[in-house]
Amino acid sequence: MGAAQNQQPAVVSASLAELIRLSEQARQLQLRPRQVRARQSGQYVSPLRGRGMEFDESRPYQPGDDVRNMDWRVTARISKPYSKMFREERERPVLIGVDARAPMFFATRGRFKWVQAQRLTALLAWTALQGGDRIGGEIFSEAGFRELRPRRGKGALLHFLKALADQPRAVAARPVSLSEPMRRMWRTAHPGSLVVFVSDFRGFDGPAERQLVRIARHNDLVLIHVYDWLESRLPSEGFYRLGDGERIVELDTDRRQVREEYHRHYQARVERLEQLCRQHRMTWLQCATDQDPLEVLRKVYGRNR
Repeated sequence: MGAAQNQQPAVVSASLAELIRLSEQARQLQLRPRQVRARQSGQYVSPLRGRGMEFDESRPYQPGDDVRNMDWRVTARISKPYSKMFREERERPVLIGVDARAPMFFATRGRFKWVQAQRLTALLAWTALQGGDRIGGEIFSEAGFRELRPRRGKGALLHFLKALADQPRAVAARPVSLSEPMRRMWRTAHPGSLVVFVSDFRGFDGPAERQLVRIARHNDLVLIHVYDWLESRLPSEGFYRLGDGERIVELDTDRRQVREEYHRHYQARVERLEQLCRQHRMTWLQCATDQDPLEVLRKVYGRNR
């Protein structure tokens, strides 16, 4: 009985052992999404560009060659049309930005948003390893950020998972803008990379949006929104007391107008992100604190049976 309990997912923070165990679940996934649109369930799927393409050589133009691949420099030099030839990269960097700011250490049901972020990241990292991709990214919080350069092999993956498991609980000393970790990711991401942000996207603003658009121009970009149900709508009429271990907040939800305004504010933030994904070919996923991260990822990355 005790051993079985130890296998249960953590509520506050996932251990390294738990993140390692997710390797078996990851075998149900592959980072080549099915072409589906699941808008009713809060997902938006963009076509994946696939691995990056490296320039190989130029050769004389042949009928049927894509004119967009014309090598105009060589053509101008020798006065004969030449086409650029490309080869698919054998491996692709997979970069995951993980939000460890103070608001991620919260939940009213299920598990902390941070635990969901840990599990989502681990599943994606194991899936990338099984696909032969390089794994890296960054973990950011009020205390600073930790960068993990994309590297191949199981050792790099375990190093990433250990960083996730050892991440200390954040203290909300000062607000951290999302634009800064996104700017760093833009500088790190090699064109053709798969870039994932796992976050509750609190504080998402104009500068952060501009950084995402820059990343999406040359990379496949996935946004995974982790949320607690209380963030989307207030509970029915009543008086509630909520605590995070340091502070107690009293919540009076008697007024219908207050509840509706609260929900509209949340909905506007989510719709802004969804619209951004549609406009710039990003993939949008949502994972609540009481959902199974594997089932969320399977909607897009599940292996075809």
